Amino acid sequence: MDWSKFQSSFSNINFSQAGSKLTKGFNSGVQLTRERFGQVAPEDITELPQEYKDLEARVDALRQAHISLLKITKAYENESYDYPVQIQESITELSTTIGHGITNFAANNLKGTNLPVPSPVAAPTAQPKTLPHALCRAATSAASAMQGAPGGNEHKFCNALAEYAGAWEKIADARIQHDESIYTEYLQPWQTTLSTSIGAAMKARQAVRSSRVELDAAKQTLKNAGPAKHEQARLDVENAEDDLVQKTEVAITLMKAVLENPEPLKNLNELAKAQLLYFAAAAEALSSAQGAIEELSVAAEGEYRKSRDH
Repeated sequence: MDWSKFQSSFSNINFSQAGSKLTKGFNSGVQLTRERFGQVAPEDITELPQEYKDLEARVDALRQAHISLLKITKAYENESYDYPVQIQESITELSTTIGHGITNFAANNLKGTNLPVPSPVAAPTAQPKTLPHALCRAATSAASAMQGAPGGNEHKFCNALAEYAGAWEKIADARIQHDESIYTEYLQPWQTTLSTSIGAAMKARQAVRSSRVELDAAKQTLKNAGPAKHEQARLDVENAEDDLVQKTEVAITLMKAVLENPEPLKNLNELAKAQLLYFAAAAEALSSAQGAIEELSVAAEGEYRKSRDH
């Protein structure tokens, strides 16, 4: 170790300044603790400007609005938010994927041995885990099964299932677009606003709170200071007052910027718009399918009654 450098660095430490910061921090901690336990008279707590307090209340309301809506709309980040049964499908797909992996491993590693070598197989295509996709798959599968049944004469029901499946295929496509739009145009910017501009305003308010506590602690120190420390204590109070004014102005500016920001309103509009487009597409697809299914239903009922009359 170069002791000359160590001694030089050691001698450059301002112990007086470090000790002053430590003392201020301790005094602020004591002040905050006494306030929490109600040991400080209201008149000994510095009153912040009414404008500042009003802005605090408004920002708190805006922040809570973001949090409340986000708790629900974060569901859109999970593809299967409307289809909890997908857990069972995921387990089945996992088994299929594992089987595919084992088969291809064997195909690649059993060559040249006396063991039978399976043919490589393609990986199973991942299926979206949404209710519209599940309804489409179920209806398509049901129609195929009925068409493949020998001697069947349920063509109207098969056609109805195909109409239903076709409607939900369109809805499934709209659902994917719906989720993507909500994620990019609403969820991401909504969370960004909460973590950046609102977050910055909240940090600025915390700085105001700390500065206010430090000022009141300095005032308390001045009140109890003896003649030898009175002047320094008075300067500490003045510095703390200047610091509080500066930090309050910064916080007011940031809070006003948060409240004037049009981005949350724009984001909310994008959420509503994505939902409107999705439900409109769903209504159109189902309206068309339902009309066709109703015609098949009426025809089938007519045939049924006619057969009973003979």
